[in-house]
Amino acid sequence: RVLEEEEGQYSQYRHHRTLDARLAPLGITLVQWDALRAISRHPNASSHRLAQLTFQTDQSFGALANRLVARGLINRVTGPGRALRHCLTPAGESLLSEGYPVYNEVLSKSFSPLSSTERDTLYGLLTRLLQSPDRPLVE
Repeated sequence: RVLEEEEGQYSQYRHHRTLDARLAPLGITLVQWDALRAISRHPNASSHRLAQLTFQTDQSFGALANRLVARGLINRVTGPGRALRHCLTPAGESLLSEGYPVYNEVLSKSFSPLSSTERDTLYGLLTRLLQSPDRPLVE
């Protein structure tokens, strides 16, 4: 059976809304926390690359980055050409770290209906899909 688009969208919507609500007491949205995570995983990445990694347009990531700079969570420095490079500040690293337990708990609850064996199978299948040489991902 193929997962219906509406079922997948509802599941993703519910998951994102839960994460947003659980991250709110930390003073951050899921979109902001995801940007911190991307910057942490790809220090000194360009705005364009970070926009790709967070599924945003260059313009929306630029606006988000401006808000994160204003809050003291990231620093941006000029790179080659007109590129801006990003890195977390200590405050950004701290907030990212505070969010991981929330993220892990929500993720754990999201997959709790599956048995350990089913989760292992799902992980294996997703890993195989992501490692496929003909996957249509932008690098």
